[in-house]
Amino acid sequence: MSEKIPIGEKVLMKGNEAIGEAAVQACCDCYYGYPITPQNELTAYMSRRMIEEGRVFIQTESEIAAINMCYGSAAVGARSMTSSSSPGISLKQEGISYMASAQLPVFYVNVNRGGPGLGNISPAQSDYYQTTRGGGHGDYRVIAFAPSDVQELYDLTMLGFDLADKYRNPAMIQADGILGQMMEPLVLHEYKRPPDLPSKQPWRLGDPSTTDPLLVTSLVLNVTGMEERNLELQKKYDTITENETRFEEVGLDGADVVMVAYGTASRIAKSAMEVARAKGIKVGLFRPITIWPFPSARLNGLADRFDNFLVVEMSLGQMWEDVRLAVEGKAPVHVHGRTAGGIPQQADIVADLRKVLDAKPGEIVKNF
Repeated sequence: MSEKIPIGEKVLMKGNEAIGEAAVQACCDCYYGYPITPQNELTAYMSRRMIEEGRVFIQTESEIAAINMCYGSAAVGARSMTSSSSPGISLKQEGISYMASAQLPVFYVNVNRGGPGLGNISPAQSDYYQTTRGGGHGDYRVIAFAPSDVQELYDLTMLGFDLADKYRNPAMIQADGILGQMMEPLVLHEYKRPPDLPSKQPWRLGDPSTTDPLLVTSLVLNVTGMEERNLELQKKYDTITENETRFEEVGLDGADVVMVAYGTASRIAKSAMEVARAKGIKVGLFRPITIWPFPSARLNGLADRFDNFLVVEMSLGQMWEDVRLAVEGKAPVHVHGRTAGGIPQQADIVADLRKVLDAKPGEIVKNF
């Protein structure tokens, strides 16, 4: 453990580096990465810290190589990790789908950049569909956290490793270029392994005490067998939805409008909320912390109490779709979106809040 990282004390740390230190504390055994902006500091940090701890760090020849190395090391029970930014995560999707089907735990990080295509290196949230719909081929899901500050990047990285192991499923953080690059104070705390994490011995390869032949594969050529596997996975996803949905509510009492935002957009929405309240606009904030499982049930319940919702996101209506599905037509759901590195502006959000309150019945404020 480096003397420069004082556990239990408040330190100033960049978001990408906070993820890396949390992974080291959470007993990550193997990290495989390939450089891409704006997450390069994470790979660079792991290249130093993993070596200091005597663990595996490999800068791979490609993103595809990185995720398939994760497959191999996870299959023998190692805590495995990779990270990238938007187009790099796209290249990893085939391997992530393999691991979801084979029920192998892996933790990975997407520090979003503007797209589509190579796009730019500015922050965005436009990988939301990819993240929340699995991302690759087939019926599968990944546990997806959406932190809003550096402390949450640290804390949710640790939780991500634990939930990946608990459910034998890929788990990830969706961040963005602002969160990855910004520096904030955080308290570094010691990792404590949950006592109820299941043993990997019944399924991991290479255990000398295992006499029965084991097979880790995503290939099931028999149609009935593949369908049974998918149904088994779905039961697991239902359990994850029931137990692992997380969200935060701020200032909802007496609100005329509920903003829904996550990550960096939620920080901007929160500051806009404070300005709006000073101007007499009664507004609250609902922040999904898991974007899968999405807090649909809670939003549906809030739609029985509140008359208007405004989604604020750094994409063109991607989360808006999930909020509308959750609300089920009980209340109008408006949207303020920016894309490709565009950042929502406080004044523009406040202006849209006024438009929402002035909207005619059936009218939807759509600003993008």
